[in-house]
This record gives sequence, C-alpha cells and structure tokens, in this order.
Amino acid sequence: MTVRIDRDGEIAVVTVDNPPVNALGQVLRQALWDVVGALDRDACVRAVVLICAGRTFIAGADVTEFGSPPLPPHLPELVDRIEAAAKPWVAAIHGSALGGGFEVAMGCRFRVALESASVGLPEVTLGIVPGASGTVRTPRLAGVEAAVELVTSGRPVKAGKALALGLVDAVVSGNLRAEAVTFARAALTRPLPPPVSARPVTAPGADWWDIQRQAIAGRARGELAPLRALDCLRVAAERPFAEAVAHERATFLDLRASDQAAALRHLFFAERAAARPAHLAGIEPRPLRKAAVIGGGTMGAGIAAALREAGRPVVLIERDAEAAERGLGNLRAIFDGAVRRGRLTAAQAQERMDGVTAGIDDSRLADADLVIEAVFEDLAVKREVFARLARACRADAILATNTSYLDPRQIAEGLPEPGRFIGLHFFSPAHVMKLLEIVPIPATSAETLATGFALARSLGKIPVQAGICEGFIGNRILKRYRAEAEALVRRGTPIAAVDAAMRRYGFAMGPFEAQDLGGLDIAFVQREAARAAGKDVPETLGDILVRAGRKGQKTGGGWYDYAPGDRTPQPSEATAALLAGRIAPGPALTDDAIAARLTGAMADEGKALLAEGIARKSSDIDLVEVHGYGFPRWRGGPMFAAG
Repeated sequence: MTVRIDRDGEIAVVTVDNPPVNALGQVLRQALWDVVGALDRDACVRAVVLICAGRTFIAGADVTEFGSPPLPPHLPELVDRIEAAAKPWVAAIHGSALGGGFEVAMGCRFRVALESASVGLPEVTLGIVPGASGTVRTPRLAGVEAAVELVTSGRPVKAGKALALGLVDAVVSGNLRAEAVTFARAALTRPLPPPVSARPVTAPGADWWDIQRQAIAGRARGELAPLRALDCLRVAAERPFAEAVAHERATFLDLRASDQAAALRHLFFAERAAARPAHLAGIEPRPLRKAAVIGGGTMGAGIAAALREAGRPVVLIERDAEAAERGLGNLRAIFDGAVRRGRLTAAQAQERMDGVTAGIDDSRLADADLVIEAVFEDLAVKREVFARLARACRADAILATNTSYLDPRQIAEGLPEPGRFIGLHFFSPAHVMKLLEIVPIPATSAETLATGFALARSLGKIPVQAGICEGFIGNRILKRYRAEAEALVRRGTPIAAVDAAMRRYGFAMGPFEAQDLGGLDIAFVQREAARAAGKDVPETLGDILVRAGRKGQKTGGGWYDYAPGDRTPQPSEATAALLAGRIAPGPALTDDAIAARLTGAMADEGKALLAEGIARKSSDIDLVEVHGYGFPRWRGGPMFAAG
C-alpha cells in the first residue's frame, strides 16, 4: 500500500510509503488524488497531515518515468487538488522534499520540517524546469530573489534557511508526526492564510531581470535550463497565476524532450549505477574506522580533509617533523578556507583538525584500517613507502596508492598480502573534486575492491573502476585531447581560437589555458621520464616551451603571456616565435569544427579504452570526463556526445 490514513482525533494523518524515496510515480499520484476526495467527504476530519514513511519525504519524481510521457493524474493537477481541498493540509517534512515532492508540499496550506530536513527544486540539474508550479509558487512564498537562487541553481536549502525564507512555516525537533499534528490543531484556532497560489508577489523591474540573466548565463556556459527557469520565474512575477503555470508546464515539456535533458538523464543514471556496480553485488566491504595518509603535500592534505569531512580520524605521516608540521598547515589552510567561504564554522574547522594526528613514527599506523600513499610520483619512492607499510600495518589493513600515471603492479611488487592493495586515484583538490578512479591490480581481492567503492560513497565521490594503462582512463584521454589540440595548432589554427572554441562548447577553459594554469612542466617531466626509460615519445610543442623556460602562469608565460599579478592570458609573441617552424598554414576552422575534432578524439580514445578493457562501459568514461576534467555536464560526456 502506497498511502494509508490514520486518525488523531479530528486530524487525519496521511502516510506515504513508497520505498525507497517515496517517488511520485503514477500509482502514488492516483492514491493521493483519491485520498483528497475521501477526506473532503469525511465530516469528522478538520485538517490533514501529510507525512512519509522511511528515510525521506517525497524526494521527487519517479526516475523510471524519465523520458516517457507522464500518465494521469498529472502532478500539476494533483498539487492544485491538494491546495483546493476543503480541509487544510500540513506537509510534515523529513529527509528531503525535492522537485515534485516540494511542489506537493507547496500545495499544502502549511509546511512543518524537521531541523535536519532540506527542500529544493533541482530540476535544472536534469535539464528541465519544475513542471508542477515550482517556479510559480516559490516566489509567492519566498519572494522573487530567493526563488531565482533556489530554482536556477537547483541547490536545496536546509530547514533553518527555508524557514527564514518563508518556504516552511515551522522547524521542529523530536517526533515529527506529533509536532505536525499539534501544529495542525493549533492552526485550526486561527484564520487560515490564503493558499499559496493566491498570495501576492512583487515583480522587480526589467533591469533586475537583465542582471540576473547575465549572471546566470555566465555560470551556465551554454546550459539552457537555468535561463529558461529564469524566464518562468519572470512570468510568475508579472502575470496571473494560471497563465504562469501554463507557461511553466509548456517550458517543462519542451525541455524534457531536449538533447540537454537527455544528456543529463544519462549522467543521472550513470552516477546512480557507479556507486554500487553490479559486478560487486553481494560483496561486503571491510569497515573503515580509522585512516592514515602518507604525505602531507597538496594531494595528501586534500585526501586527509576529505576523510575528516566523512568523520574518520586520520593519521598523517611525513618523512620528518618539519614536513609533518607543513602537512598540518596545509590541512589547516583547507579548513580555514572553508570557514572564510561560510561552509564551516570555526568550531567545525577545529573539530576536523582535532581528529588529525601527525608525525613521523610508522608505529602510529598499527591500528589503521586504510592507509593511502600520496607521496611524490616516483616508483622508487613509492615502493620504499609500501615496504615500510608492510612492516608497520596490520596484515588486513587496506593499502592504497594515489598514483596517477605509474603502474600499480610495480608499486605493489613483493608486498605481503597483495589482495589488500588497490589504486585510489584522487583528483586535486582531493577534498573538492568528486571523481575517484579505482584501480585494482590482478591480485586485489573483491572485498578490497568493494571497500574502495564503499569509501567513495562515504566521501561523496563518484567512483569509476579503471584498468591499468598509462594514465588510466582520465589522463590517457587528456593526453589524446592535448595532442589533438596541438595538431590543430600545427595546422595553423591559432592557440586562442582553440581555447575559445572549447569555452563556447561549455568547458570552463580551453586546453592551452588549462595547461598554463596547471603547469606545462608536469606533463613534460612525465614525457622525459618515459624517454629516459627508452620509450619513443615524440617531441610536443609543449616540450619546446618548457625547454625555453615557459612553464605557464607560474613563470609568467606558457602558451600565453601573463602580466605580474594578472592571470588573464595574453597572446604571446615569444610563443609564436618558438613554434613558428612547427606550424604550417591551414584552412580556418569554425568553433564547431574545432570542438568536434577535439571531442571526437576524446571519444575515439574512449572506444580504445573500452576495446582494451581499461574502461568497463562508456558511461564510466563520461563520468570520468565530467567529474574529473570539466567536460560540460549538459553534453553528457564525450561518449554520449559522440552518439
């Protein structure tokens, strides 16, 4: 049964029970539709509390209906029916009330939320807009400015902020059902507020909307839904309720059939599948109570910060006392930055630091369940670290390397109990970037592999299993992408034109700007190491620049020139002179042609990775590129974009 009705005196309590997240499928919509009528006819009922079983309120639409025509009763009509009910409804919210779930809550006369709950309208993250009055009722509850932020960003807000904005009427702790019933009973002693649809909204002037459009367009970088949502909000502020609802619904249906919505649905399902891959079903991960990180540099500190955010105590081991202090300083800087940005309070930052111990004594590792090595990318150095770990750690402790290019099999060579070894390739900054490439060696046990995925889930990251090759999935595709970009330059396409085309495609920056930011010398050192090992590595244009001292922004010049204190790339005569002999005039290419060449090269490399078994499925490749390399999410990733 998806809906049941209980009584608490004159208050009816309607409980939605549609696990796992009480999604608004057709069966639930019909059940709620019928309940409204039944309770309206019941003379003993004076008010209704709508509450949900399980871990959350109605968390949104039924994902199994994505991409299919909606079946009646349609959600907009259901929300209207709840709002027009003869008895006032009170939404009792715990967990998350998202999308259609929050639209149902806004159809209720009142909203009561647990202090741990959150509400939001995340539809733009799926390439659509709210389709059941979300853009029309929200400004009537919270005002236009708050509605624009909520709807066009797609980010939910916690209950306390929702109360301050007017999105909910009360925040409670303790027993939600009892508190909501008490609220409903008290509400019956006072005049009822008007339904949300009848509440006034103040429309800003045209200049305000123009400013919002410019700001949102800059963030969206070609994504349609946020701007279409802004249009809906403007209509909601300037026109009658019914007209605004009709406009929103037409926009919703139009966007639902768009290529961008299809791409974002593809990623939504890929992300859901990534966290619990089918080939590890039924395999129990090991418990990870205490973790350790070897190396407190930028990457090690970021990994430690991510572990602390997940609540795990962390031991940070460095080579000497001075390095250990630097590592703590790096970690403290991360949390201090979060305080400055308002993500943490000073007390929370201190609590995270209090959960870290640092030192040089390997005996601190004796009770660690997981140890992650994050030292310099040198095979000899890493092998020496794991020889130490073999002596210091329990025989069942999971030992992980954070290598991004080296062969994990060589790192683990000679390690006792190699089934506990795994590659965990974090992306910098590790406490921010969501991608985690999980790289097992042939000896890695299924239990260890499952533990790697469980770790990713606990850290809020997107895990992707990768086979062993140079650069695994992401860096191997990056190498191909950069090589294709250089090939275009060799054929006469200006450096700035390549970067501009990729920005217009949706990347935050083009390949040459990105190299200047990260440093051209990083990839140069790897190529030089491969050459020293006897591999045939052709000279790149980047090699020429590095040998001339042009390593990017940190040296004031790379592919571009940079003025002191200014990160704005400027065309470089020095670069043009250095590369002049390597560039042959060619036909001018359009932005679309440039983007097609580069994204096509990425997809071709992805096909090779699939053929070699390095990647398990094409959607994994898309996840790597979107979450690790800035591929525009609304295009779905290179494999999806290639069709």
